[in-house]
Amino acid sequence: MLQRPLVNEYPEYYKPYVTLVPDGDLLSLLKEHLVKTIELFESLSEGVGHFRYAENKWSIKEVLCHMADTERIMSYRLLRVGRGDQTSLAGFDENDYVQGSQIHKLPIKSILEDFIATRKATLTLIQNMPEEAWTNIGFANNTEVTARAIAYIIAGHALHHLNIISDRYLPLLK
Repeated sequence: MLQRPLVNEYPEYYKPYVTLVPDGDLLSLLKEHLVKTIELFESLSEGVGHFRYAENKWSIKEVLCHMADTERIMSYRLLRVGRGDQTSLAGFDENDYVQGSQIHKLPIKSILEDFIATRKATLTLIQNMPEEAWTNIGFANNTEVTARAIAYIIAGHALHHLNIISDRYLPLLK
């Protein structure tokens, strides 16, 4: 079973994500959250996809797009670090990625399919990662990070955004 990363294995700004991840089998947790994510977004109407809980906040569709984009980028980092690549990996601006998408033109179902495909690829990457690779150290966004920390960041980031949708968006839709 993949061990929880130590606090010195990732930058401080990822701590909220890592601490959101409950103890237990990370792979099982990622699978469970995929099911919950599918259930949540399949329950939403297309019109709700454009809802923003406040001015200058992302729409529900943009949040899902951001979840998929970030998981894709973090999985790529996990692949590189897990394979021992020492190349420094660039950071990214999540707002630029959302603005550069065509999310407003896509149905929620298409965005959800993208997230599902991304999560499934993350799951196979984690399943097939050699045990000794989890402590590999790489460099992303000018900071050191271990492979296992990246896996926990992936899980915590998705949890963070699912919590925001539940706490800030859904109550206003009732």
